[in-house]
Amino acid sequence: MTAILDRAVCPAPIRPLAPVVGADTTVPTTAGGETVYANLDYAASAPALVSVAERLSGALTEYASVHRGAGHLSQVTTARYEQARETVRRFVGGRSDDTVVFTRNTTDAVNLAAHVTPGDVVVLDIEHHANLLPWTRTGRARVVPAARTVEETVGRLEAELAAAPAALLAITGASNVTGEVLPIGRLAAAAHRHGARILVDAAQLVPHRAVSIASWGIDYLVFSGHKLYAPFGAGALVGRGDWLDAAEPYLAGGGATADVDLDGRVAWHTGAARHEAGSPNTLGVVALAAAAQALQDIGFEEIGYHEHRLQQRLDEGLALLPGVHPLRVFDDAADRVGIAGFTVENHSPRSVAEYLSVTRGIGVRDGKFCAHPLLRKLGYPDGAVRASFGLGTSSDYVDRLLAALSDLVRR
Repeated sequence: MTAILDRAVCPAPIRPLAPVVGADTTVPTTAGGETVYANLDYAASAPALVSVAERLSGALTEYASVHRGAGHLSQVTTARYEQARETVRRFVGGRSDDTVVFTRNTTDAVNLAAHVTPGDVVVLDIEHHANLLPWTRTGRARVVPAARTVEETVGRLEAELAAAPAALLAITGASNVTGEVLPIGRLAAAAHRHGARILVDAAQLVPHRAVSIASWGIDYLVFSGHKLYAPFGAGALVGRGDWLDAAEPYLAGGGATADVDLDGRVAWHTGAARHEAGSPNTLGVVALAAAAQALQDIGFEEIGYHEHRLQQRLDEGLALLPGVHPLRVFDDAADRVGIAGFTVENHSPRSVAEYLSVTRGIGVRDGKFCAHPLLRKLGYPDGAVRASFGLGTSSDYVDRLLAALSDLVRR
């Protein structure tokens, strides 16, 4: 089997595209001794880029409170925090007047969007819980079943938008289970034709593909730093300011207020400050902006080529393994990011993940990936295994995974 895999996959070695923190970390295995950890769990939390860690180290020496501080370090930190908004806006191709609200993560950003959306929301039944539960809990979600093809799914969404007025279409840019990418520009045009706006959960999209809010016609876009090579947990909601300014503040507290008295009168800020009450995750925001800039500096053409070669190598190898079944939502998806969900016959997802870890030092994800309805729809209610990769991944990691799975299925 190993010889077959060697002949089938691309023979040229693929090196990491950028250095990540912890790339040389070793872990124990049952083979004896230690081996370099093969991190194939980027879709959960990507390792920090070395350049991001260096940027954070510099920011820590000048770290102080943001906003309202007259001291020099407060002014420096505030400038970094506010400059990060422009970096993030440029990174996602935002319009000049788009509001950038920093949040705890993607889930927090979608909950903020649900808080400000003034009407019904159309969503697919295959969404990550982060882009499903905030809408269904409002009682205003209209859930559309995804079809076996992208084309039919787009048609179903448009039919639902045409059937009755909706305020918003909320869609995931790339599946966290299969990596499949939906045609966001087409969906934005469909939403606008029927008087709705569109929100894109881009948590799994922005680390892999260039995104343009303005040219794609996106109204709101959300994503997280921890999937973008930025530690400390920060996310963002980028989009049109009118709904954000019209809604009550997401949190009540300092920073969101312009004036308060004891008679119950509160004057709230408009803009991003309205929904950023309390002391912000300043270092998380600095890391998020640094990661966004780093990806732009590398270039998404280079990132896409690196990812395509790894994905091809993995897909071809998995196809040769008996009893290994790749997961797909659509029969006609034209694009996938660096995520591969699969199952192994006669082995639970957890047992596969544990085998890979203890025998070969490989880290993958197992379970339902916070997408329980999707796993049931695909016929795997007990979950699956997911390998995912990014800038720090080499072909050695992919080959090690394929060799370990080959050993497992032969057992």
